Amino acid sequence: MFAQIALVGLVGAVVWVYQAIKPAPSKICGSPKGPPVTATRVKLRDGRYLAYKEMGVPKEKAKHKIVYVHGFDQCRHDAMPVPRDVLEELGAYIVAIDRPGYGQSDPNPKQSVKSKADDIQDFADRLNLGPKFYIMGFSMGGQHVWSCLKYIPHRLAGAALLAPVANFWWRGFPKDLFKEAYNVQLVQDRWTLRVGHHLPWLTYWWMTQKWFPASSVEAGDFRIFNAHDHKLLSSLPPRAHEAEIRQQGEYECLHRDVMIGFGKWDFDPLDLSNPFPNYDGSVHLWQGDEDGFVTVLLQRYIAKKLPWIHYHEIQGAGHMFIYDEVFPKQVIRSLLLGEKPTVLSA
Repeated sequence: MFAQIALVGLVGAVVWVYQAIKPAPSKICGSPKGPPVTATRVKLRDGRYLAYKEMGVPKEKAKHKIVYVHGFDQCRHDAMPVPRDVLEELGAYIVAIDRPGYGQSDPNPKQSVKSKADDIQDFADRLNLGPKFYIMGFSMGGQHVWSCLKYIPHRLAGAALLAPVANFWWRGFPKDLFKEAYNVQLVQDRWTLRVGHHLPWLTYWWMTQKWFPASSVEAGDFRIFNAHDHKLLSSLPPRAHEAEIRQQGEYECLHRDVMIGFGKWDFDPLDLSNPFPNYDGSVHLWQGDEDGFVTVLLQRYIAKKLPWIHYHEIQGAGHMFIYDEVFPKQVIRSLLLGEKPTVLSA
């Protein structure tokens, strides 16, 4: 009898564990029980759809075409706000995408670091952006930029990394720097990154369990923001699209960000060579020195290790500096025209 009870208990425990770590089914846009499709979308070669939003001058008249990739817990509507008059002056066209699983873009169960570049190239081809285009990525979207610099540098006219999330486990970071930068994070975020890197199959459970605090960003913990961030966030209008961001399920957007972004990469960005040896393009990295989400320590090392990157550090800025009216203008003018920033303090 005792053995039977123990067996039943063991089976029950296995079932509970399986259910706890198994992600909830995705609610794909346009499916019978999924959210409606209201965005403009393009079909990729594998059948998935990417949603996008266009800004600036008409694509057919543009001198410069830019693909913008949003950050963690955002979507196409959260793109860096470049004034329309600046875009018209420069003849710039920006197309902001929903990353897979976010907003109205289909999830990609096979998503990887390389697939980020594959998606951008496929998307650019289907929108007829031409043989070369610019890529711009904010926060977690910066990892799309690193992927493009590795896998499709021949398609790029230039690139901008805006407070890009760095993977602490990139091989090029010295151990002492890894330790110092890692310990700057909130304790709950350190554990979230550990799980995403070492036990990715446990990420769904960790991000949904209620016993311990998980990601501070997902939970809306404002301790990671500095005074400049709070000022900017308080001035922004409410996000009318808030409910759209995670509508297909948090596993396919937030959780995959953690698993892939902080997982094991098949290349180290610190080993990359200059994609523009003939000076026919440039790469820019913008970073606030008081960023509580992406530590400046790693960005300074990247800039030192890769001197071909134009590094712009903003004094007194946090993570959300792209919503300051000063910096979007400087970001796009430096990327497209090579102009040096005139203001680097918040």
